[in-house]
Amino acid sequence: MTKRRICLGAFAGAHGVRGEVKVKTFTEMEDGVARYGPVESEDASRRFKLTFIRAPKLGFALVRAEGIGTREEAAALTGVRFYVGRDQLGDAAADEFFFEDLVGLAARDETGAELGQVAAVHNFGAGDVIELKSAPARSGAVMVPFTRDAVPEVDIKAGYVTIARAALAEFEVGGEDESGGG
Repeated sequence: MTKRRICLGAFAGAHGVRGEVKVKTFTEMEDGVARYGPVESEDASRRFKLTFIRAPKLGFALVRAEGIGTREEAAALTGVRFYVGRDQLGDAAADEFFFEDLVGLAARDETGAELGQVAAVHNFGAGDVIELKSAPARSGAVMVPFTRDAVPEVDIKAGYVTIARAALAEFEVGGEDESGGG
């Protein structure tokens, strides 16, 4: 079985002349990029021990990476994503989820009817959205807002999420939104 990994961020450029690196963070808090131990590059060819310095703005961190001592070395990392093993993150708090843990779960409606499988969780700026694949009688991706109303139940241990039928109404052929009524 392939080790599951979580992307914590991506190096975004050099800062200063001593090898400090700007990082685009994919963690809830900017200092999370250095919280879980050493990280490794996407191809696992390099490992870095990161030390958080500060958050210059929301979604970015300034870090020191062990072994990176010059501006040129830091600049060479630009675009490199870094990961930790899923097991390094521990358990999520109650009513919180690591997006990675949702991928692959079965999706069903309130009656238990199969709706496909969670392909990904995205955030395009207006909130989290679950993408379903293999949804019966639907072509292409089906996107559902990841809200309590649209996704009232998540049971990772049992392997499913419940999607409210009302959240899918816009995708239903002949559904309420396509009835032509006002």
